[in-house]
Amino acid sequence: MTTRQVAEVARDVFVMTSERYTTTSTMIRSGGNLFLVDPAWTVAELESIVAWSAARDLRITGAFATHAHHDHMLWHPQFGDAPRWTTPRSLQMLGEWRTELEEQLGDDFPAEWPSPFDGLRPLAAAAIPEPFGAGGAGEAMVTVEHDGHAPGHAALWLGERGVLLAGDMLSDVELPLPFFPDDLPAYLDALDRLAAVVAEASVLVPGHGHPTDRPMERLDADRRYLDDVLAGREADDWRRSLKGMGEAHSKIVEMATALRTGESS
Repeated sequence: MTTRQVAEVARDVFVMTSERYTTTSTMIRSGGNLFLVDPAWTVAELESIVAWSAARDLRITGAFATHAHHDHMLWHPQFGDAPRWTTPRSLQMLGEWRTELEEQLGDDFPAEWPSPFDGLRPLAAAAIPEPFGAGGAGEAMVTVEHDGHAPGHAALWLGERGVLLAGDMLSDVELPLPFFPDDLPAYLDALDRLAAVVAEASVLVPGHGHPTDRPMERLDADRRYLDDVLAGREADDWRRSLKGMGEAHSKIVEMATALRTGESS
């Protein structure tokens, strides 16, 4: 079993970071209960969440998947049968793309395990119902849904703790990724939808990257980058030098050029 470092980024909000793509798993504790957001990634890393929670006698009472990409809908059988929530649109996307998502999982997980995609259920409202179980603390965990990065993507706002779990947005190790489907306007709208909670947050946790206590800097960086690209300017963003981001940047430039051409015609 891999032992991962656990960082407490806010009161009873803990983050583990995967060796793959700096993917974060967030654990929110209330008394003896634990709520998971996007647990990831390898079997050993998921088992480290099992071990960490068991060592503290914590019961997993719920979970949330921020969007319908395979690395954000993972599960370990020993997490139990707690409710696993996602947005209705994400669940629809899972249904439409399930074959491709299963293929992306590869052979990382034991064949005898149930599919990690089984058991997800759609939220009926923006707030997570009973995140810490019946009789647990009635803390408000509110989704901020948009179509940036993926249709039905949602950040999770922990207002009582001042923490925003951003999913695959506002990363310090990835450029904005408005792909699959390619939709730059939806991404810009997503940043606008997130702006109010980003301004209120004390801590931001991206799905890939490092937590920060300066959330507005992440929003400003993404807006500045996209403003430059959309205006046809050279975008001076150090993330372009990171693995895979050069190709992503070229694609975004193509999208921005097509958008400008369409608007001017």
